[in-house]
Amino acid sequence: MLLPTRRMSKGKAPYYIRASIIPKNKAFQAPSLREGGGGWIKTTTMYDYRQLTDDEIITLEENGCTAEDWTCVNVADDFKPAYIKDVRFCGTVNLGVFEKSIEVTQGFHMHSGVRNATLRNATIGDNCLIENVGNYINNYIIGEECCIRNVCTIETTAEATFGEGNTISVLNEAGSGNVVLFRGLTSNLAALMVSSPEDKELTAALKAMAKDYADSRHADTGTIGDYVRIINTTEITNTNIADNCEVNGACRLSDCTLAAEADDSVYIGSGVICENSIIADGSSVLNSAKLFNCYVGEASQITNGFTAESSLFFANTYMANGEACAAFCGPFSASHHKSTLLIGCMTSFYNAGSGTNFSNHAYKMGPIHYGTLERGVKTASGSHIVHPARIGAFSVCMGKIQSHPDTTALPFSYVIGEGRETHIVPGRSIATVGLYRDTAKWPRRDVRMKGSRKSIINYDWLSPLTVNEVVKGHQLLANMRQNAGQKTAFCTADGNILTINALEKGLQLYSMAVEMFIGKVLEQHSLADPATASGAGQWRDLGGLLLPAEEEERLVEKIRYGMLDGIGSVQRMLEAYNERYGDYLWTFTVSLMKAWLGKDELTEDDITQLRQRGEAARQAWLGMIRDDAEKEYRLGDVDRQTLDKFLSQIS
Repeated sequence: MLLPTRRMSKGKAPYYIRASIIPKNKAFQAPSLREGGGGWIKTTTMYDYRQLTDDEIITLEENGCTAEDWTCVNVADDFKPAYIKDVRFCGTVNLGVFEKSIEVTQGFHMHSGVRNATLRNATIGDNCLIENVGNYINNYIIGEECCIRNVCTIETTAEATFGEGNTISVLNEAGSGNVVLFRGLTSNLAALMVSSPEDKELTAALKAMAKDYADSRHADTGTIGDYVRIINTTEITNTNIADNCEVNGACRLSDCTLAAEADDSVYIGSGVICENSIIADGSSVLNSAKLFNCYVGEASQITNGFTAESSLFFANTYMANGEACAAFCGPFSASHHKSTLLIGCMTSFYNAGSGTNFSNHAYKMGPIHYGTLERGVKTASGSHIVHPARIGAFSVCMGKIQSHPDTTALPFSYVIGEGRETHIVPGRSIATVGLYRDTAKWPRRDVRMKGSRKSIINYDWLSPLTVNEVVKGHQLLANMRQNAGQKTAFCTADGNILTINALEKGLQLYSMAVEMFIGKVLEQHSLADPATASGAGQWRDLGGLLLPAEEEERLVEKIRYGMLDGIGSVQRMLEAYNERYGDYLWTFTVSLMKAWLGKDELTEDDITQLRQRGEAARQAWLGMIRDDAEKEYRLGDVDRQTLDKFLSQIS
């Protein structure tokens, strides 16, 4: 909120308390999401303001300045008017000191000051350079050492929300809204918001929590933090900009928040139009991208004319050239191509091939269908998936898939659309160079600041989530083999077609994956009773967070019945689940080992046997990866040097 300027007695000369941004409660000071606050809005240093002297007014007028009322222009004690020229003052304006030069571009410095501008109800911090404001700056508090040059309008109007509290419809394009945008939204919270559309109580409770949080941050005055650069930009309306951010050449920012943290700024580039959106720490929007009702989270980049509406983009996502609508793009989602349309889809660790198209308009009831691509899915060039569909983890989709498949019981598969049929090659991607490289690179490519990462991301590719699916797939294939007979050319699973050869290979790959997983876990554990009962059953993926389904259900109950006191409490519970991942993992693994060996109790000999089988499975897997790399070389896709370098890194 903006404190009114207060005149106080100080000897003969009146002085004024500097207008400041203060939180509605102390929770706003917290560095992370907490109830009622937890953001970048801060309390600036209190400053003694005074009225202008007669001599200062004369100097300002000689410098081409005018004022509706000079008594409403307040300045710091050490203020000197020499660097204020051709400025029109309207309403209440507070000015700091202008003693330093600031860097305009590399190696080029200009003295701070305000020149050729109209200021209305504004506070200008120390040593700012503001010049060539074509229209005006209205209702803004601007921090220290900012550079604002060649802009038209910077304004906050009545009842501004700065993009916080905006409710959008994700996945279901025709829905009534299921995600509330606010600074501090994480992929995990958003995934929880969209996870159970039929649970009206849960949806309403989460929306109310998020809305309360967002409403607590509304103010009558916009803020521009310290060391901000706004250059060659046409319009900034109802937009909060955090410290160190840069806006260079943008067309319009309207009802937005650039929510950077310290040393992790936001950059908005040329030609950008951004409305009713929030751009988070370390992210950038560049090269004529257009965003409407979107959230861009942590170290993401939207560029090269990409257009998005009512969509979410979370940690380390890259979107260029194409478009998105009602899309949930979880961590490490990527799309590079002009012809790509992501609509009504949920993805994570995803890569879209050129011409990828998700269709949700195949029904007369409207665009109400959506699809889920579980973590690690890829779509090949020219892929078309007709929603509804659910694709199992780490699968590769090819062709036009029209049969609305659910392949969650057949993860790591090739899913191929041919006419009205969908063909499955189960487990094939387990043995590919692509999977090996992808799973190794994601942790290395997380460029978020380590001390302030908000969205929780678990990078395990063989995890209780995927291994559960693998075990189901193994059982499904075994049952199909038993019923198929020796002469059957094709088998079907839920309408999906498999060849006998693909089935047999899938069984082998799934068995290898299970034993690799067990062996990996046993590297860190000896035979011991689990510390918790949770984890033995089904698991969930909440926007990158892996947790037992039963823990998610407990959380949902607490939310549904009002047992948590804010959206910050929900996020902290999610963080607590992540911290206990190791315990849940061991509970799951113990249960899996018993089921895999067909035993009620395990012995040390069993553990030794499983360790040996796990190591053998891993070596077999690495051998398959080497063979796949050699195959690429023989096809002429890579040169010998690249191949040798890759093979030397496999371990």
